[in-house]
Amino acid sequence: MALTTVSSDRLSTNVKNTNFTAAEKQDLTDDILPLAGELGNRNLIINGAMQVAQRGTSETGVNSSGYKNVCDRWRFNASGSNVGAYTVSQSTTSPDGFGSSLKIDCTTARTPASNELYEVEQRFEGQNLQAFAKGTSAAKKFSVSFYVKTNVSGNYVVWLYDADNNRNIGAVYTVSDSNWNRYTVSFPADTTGAFGNDNARSLDLRFVLLAGTDFTSGTLPTAAWEGTSNANSRAGQTANVASSTSNEWYLTGVQLEVGSVVTDFEHRSFGKELGLCQRYYYRTTCDATGQRYALGMQMTGSTASMQINFPTTLRTKPTALETSGTASDYSVSRTSTHEVCNTVPTFAIATPYLAVVNTSQTDASLSTGQAVQLRANGTGFFLGFSAEL
Repeated sequence: MALTTVSSDRLSTNVKNTNFTAAEKQDLTDDILPLAGELGNRNLIINGAMQVAQRGTSETGVNSSGYKNVCDRWRFNASGSNVGAYTVSQSTTSPDGFGSSLKIDCTTARTPASNELYEVEQRFEGQNLQAFAKGTSAAKKFSVSFYVKTNVSGNYVVWLYDADNNRNIGAVYTVSDSNWNRYTVSFPADTTGAFGNDNARSLDLRFVLLAGTDFTSGTLPTAAWEGTSNANSRAGQTANVASSTSNEWYLTGVQLEVGSVVTDFEHRSFGKELGLCQRYYYRTTCDATGQRYALGMQMTGSTASMQINFPTTLRTKPTALETSGTASDYSVSRTSTHEVCNTVPTFAIATPYLAVVNTSQTDASLSTGQAVQLRANGTGFFLGFSAEL
């Protein structure tokens, strides 16, 4: 096939912005913007499509702050003594193009007292936010997009909290029907207060579910970042997801990106998303009796030390061990010989790359210095390590 030569004169004459109609310009914009998105790494949110749930897919009676047994990287923030109670779960109810969502189902209704609030958040390391150039004259805007489905109509607040400098900016989005809707917000740049260039918490993205008057009596900063005060931080929130036990609220397709342009959601493979999540939390779960999942050494006749290597480098070294099951679910094995533990494994030491746990066995038939394995003597239990912000 022959190539046609186009003269520079024809290019300069015909390929001009003024030669396109408004509709043609929009078509070009729609075609060009996704090409930038395909370069990847636009979305700073981890697990925005709610694919990964290492801790579990459901937890009941949730009414406190912290990471729960549901979608990775999503934390709950509570204030006050009674914010209602919820079942949180990884749901298959989702908009077209997504397979999962985070579902919050009210199980104990509550009208919030003045000092009560409940919200869902994700926290970010400062070193992952440097492209915003916050605190400089070249500061960039923050663009946020997300899908919400709920039967609770009203005004909701979504806001950013700068943990390094105690500053915030917010926006109100209005839910007027019970369908899946995509909401987009472009938050202004901030030339005051830089994000730390380290692995510490610098920024939160928060979705408010209910808020008392201590948090709504002021004026929400929407045009410019300002120093955070409780009264201003969630002002504009009128919806109360805890108003009835029939209330449900779903979230998925969350994206945070640099600049003023909101692009289509950046879908990542499950494996890549899992690896990103495992920087902050890693859990090894035993699903078959006899499974081996750590290698170590017999330290005495009835104790052993086991090393568990992490699949990726954690944000920081864990300081504790999460366990489930009972002592008899664990055993120490050498060839065909195994000894049942008389306590669940305990935390010894850890680095961002590995952890060492100690075991204590019922018998004393294994010799000091022997290589041994940590063996599943039951199913469904886990060992977990957290490096969350």
